[in-house]
Amino acid sequence: MSRRLSSSSGPSAPTATGPGAGSSTVGNARRAGTAHSGTQDRTPRVLGVLLLGVFLGALDIAIVGPALAAIGRDLAVSERQLSWIFTTYVLCNLVGNPLMARLSDLYGRRPIYMLDVGLFALGSVVVAAAPSFAVLLVGRAVQGLASGGIFPVASATIGETFPPERRGRALGMTGAMFGLAFLVGPVIGGVLLPFGWPWLFLINVPLAALILVWARRVLPPPRPAGRRAFDGLGMALLGGGLVAIALAINQVDSRQILSSLSAPRVWGLLLAGVAALVAFQRVENAAPAPLIDPALWRNRQLRLANGLAGLSGLLQAGLVFVPSLAVAAFGVTPATAAYLLAPAVLASAVGAPVVGRLLDQLGSRAVLVGGTVVLAAGLLAVPAVTGSLPLFVADGVVVGLGLASLTGAPLRYVVLNEAGAEHRAAAQSLLTVASNMGQIVGSAAMGAMVASHAGDVAGYEQAYVVLGVLAAAGALASLFLKNREEERRTALRNAPA
Repeated sequence: MSRRLSSSSGPSAPTATGPGAGSSTVGNARRAGTAHSGTQDRTPRVLGVLLLGVFLGALDIAIVGPALAAIGRDLAVSERQLSWIFTTYVLCNLVGNPLMARLSDLYGRRPIYMLDVGLFALGSVVVAAAPSFAVLLVGRAVQGLASGGIFPVASATIGETFPPERRGRALGMTGAMFGLAFLVGPVIGGVLLPFGWPWLFLINVPLAALILVWARRVLPPPRPAGRRAFDGLGMALLGGGLVAIALAINQVDSRQILSSLSAPRVWGLLLAGVAALVAFQRVENAAPAPLIDPALWRNRQLRLANGLAGLSGLLQAGLVFVPSLAVAAFGVTPATAAYLLAPAVLASAVGAPVVGRLLDQLGSRAVLVGGTVVLAAGLLAVPAVTGSLPLFVADGVVVGLGLASLTGAPLRYVVLNEAGAEHRAAAQSLLTVASNMGQIVGSAAMGAMVASHAGDVAGYEQAYVVLGVLAAAGALASLFLKNREEERRTALRNAPA
């Protein structure tokens, strides 16, 4: 198997000198240009169908909230049981990320992207027509599995369709679609809910049909390649390990975190998850066609990117508590408090394409360092703004702009440069898995800190200061990424021949 990962354990490899060095560099540049010259005229259409798919996957996360009460009433389930609508989706999303990404590395982007969109539509129909809560959860599992592949496959497609100098902008647009979906999702949900909650899921079907027709016409066809073995054992160990750890964290009571952690069920799941992941690593080292190339873990740039992705997920979890903080600090109603999350989400959506453009000009290191510094400043300022609603809103904008850099294009840009085409989608999926795990851990940790102060404003302030310190640590870690010139050389080295 070809290993096209650049070594990043230190500075970039020295540039060759001598009569043949210049011609080699020019040859790399020409090959990179040739690889993209045939697709440049179709890049707007390719980006359009990818953005629509990302919007489809993100919309179904944001649109479900308004339907929960109606689902609970119609299917006679409790609020505690309703949480499984989200939990099932998240768990299957964790499994779907590496599975669909690796399949796209083996069989091509277009067929797997279309498979993901088709499965997502199928899952939506199952949810909408579910006669029982158990069947509804089956539909959510199918949706989660399918959505897990949409974003990493879309990012890998961008890496193979867009030249390096335009990737940042394209990735920035995909990040903006997430923010847009979370802004309009509740609105669409409120409009459709009077017609019945199944329509919140059935709306996915015509959108998915449009994406399938469009993708068949504009996405590049898969390149002919010999069939390779799929690492089924590795997939089972990775999926089982991730699900076990996620379930363990999900069962931790944030109000009694120490007693929860000592519960046999939690410990059993944690140990089983860790054991499965250790076994997975050993299997991958010996597998002829590993699910995740072990070289991905040896690449320092990719390790940094995944660590920062985990941090971004943890920091994103802090946004969930903004409405609760607003209720405690300003005495507003929960309905009003929910709108106070909009400034951060809107700023992140607006900032994502701006970050993408800066990425093409300055490189990922400069953008990530600057963005995490802004984010740290916004989080550390929370205790100073809880006495003034206008300042609270303004600080939300600062936090959103900072998150646009950490959660959007820059980390995926690093992965596109460092991973060869053979493992590009799998490497992208690792970012999403790391971010999802960070969100799960962050939610439990935030809940524990808030609960330790009985829900008082001081508990929220302490939690956001801790997040601010972690964001500052992320800024320091970002300094070890490659600079713009080193990134360009790596992109040329990993360009398709």
